[in-house]
Amino acid sequence: ELNAVFVLCGMALTLLFLLHACRQFPGCGNIVTFSQFLFIAVEGFIFEANFGRKKPAIPMRYYFIMVAMFFTVSVVNNYALNLNIAMPLHMIFRSGSLIASMALGVIILKKRYSIYKYTSIALVSLGIFTCTFMSAKQVASDSSLNEEDGLQVFLWWLLGIAALTFALLMSARMGIFQEMLYKQFGKHSKEALFYNHALPLPGFLLLAPNIYHHAVLFSQSEPFQVPVIGLTLPVMWFYLLMNVVTQYVCIRGVFILTTECTSLTVTLVVTLRKFVSLIFSILYFRNPFTAWHWLGTTFVFVGTLMYTEVWNSLGPFLARWRKRLKEE
Repeated sequence: ELNAVFVLCGMALTLLFLLHACRQFPGCGNIVTFSQFLFIAVEGFIFEANFGRKKPAIPMRYYFIMVAMFFTVSVVNNYALNLNIAMPLHMIFRSGSLIASMALGVIILKKRYSIYKYTSIALVSLGIFTCTFMSAKQVASDSSLNEEDGLQVFLWWLLGIAALTFALLMSARMGIFQEMLYKQFGKHSKEALFYNHALPLPGFLLLAPNIYHHAVLFSQSEPFQVPVIGLTLPVMWFYLLMNVVTQYVCIRGVFILTTECTSLTVTLVVTLRKFVSLIFSILYFRNPFTAWHWLGTTFVFVGTLMYTEVWNSLGPFLARWRKRLKEE
C-alpha cells in the first residue's frame, strides 16, 4: 500500500506538471481541478451519499464553510502558477504547510511544542526563504531589458508569492477547522472528501469561459492512440484523464494510510512523494535550479523529517536490526 500510494501520488503530480508545462496551453489548472472535483463528486454521490439518500453525520453548514476554504485554496494555488511562479518554488512553498499549521495551532488552539519541533520549523522557514530569495533574483535577471517591463514582471511575481502565502495560511486554517469538527462529530473522512468536492462544483460556473476555452484547445491537440484498447483521442485529453484517475487513487490511498498507519508514516510518505516529484520536475522539465535552491530544498525536507520525529522512530528500528545481526 505504501509503494502504491507513493508511485500513484507521484504519477498524478507528474501528469499535472506535464499539463502546466505545455506552453501551448498556459493556465489550464482550472480544467484540471474541475475534472478532479467532478470525478470524485460523482463517485462519492454513488458510493458514499447513496444517491443523496444518506444523511451527513456532520451538519451541512460546517461543510459549506470548509468547502469555501477548500475551493479558495485550490483556485489561488492554480492562479499562482500564472504569476511567474516556477513549479519547483510552488512545491517548496507548499511544503511549508508545517509552518502555517504550527503558527495557527499556537494562535488558535493555544498549543505548545518542544524546542526540537520549533527548530524543525525554523529549518523549513529558512529553506523557503532561501528558495524565494533566489527565485526573486532569477526573475529580476530574466526580465526584459526594458526597466518598466522588468518591474511589472517582478510585481506579478510578488503577487504570486502573496497568493501562495494566503493559500498556505488558508489551508492550515482549514485543517484546524476540520480537526475541531472531527473532535466534535467523529471522523468521517469519506463523507468529508465527497462534500469537499461536490459542493464547490457550482463555483466552477464562474470559471466556465476559461474551462471551455481550454477544453477546445485540448480537443485541438495532436491525436494519441491509447495503448492496449487502441482508442484514438487528443493527447491532452488522455493526459487529463490519466491525471484524474491517478489523483483519485492517490486520495483514496492516502485515506487508507490514515486509517491503518500512524500519522508519522503518512507524513513521511507524503514528504518523500513531494521530494521525488520535485526532483523529477526539475530534471524532466529542465527548470532552473541553482545550488542555493538545492540548499533551501534540503532545509525544507530535513526540517519536515525533524518535525515528524522520524529520527526517534528509526533509532529503535536500527537497534533491533543491529541486535539481530549480532545474534546471527
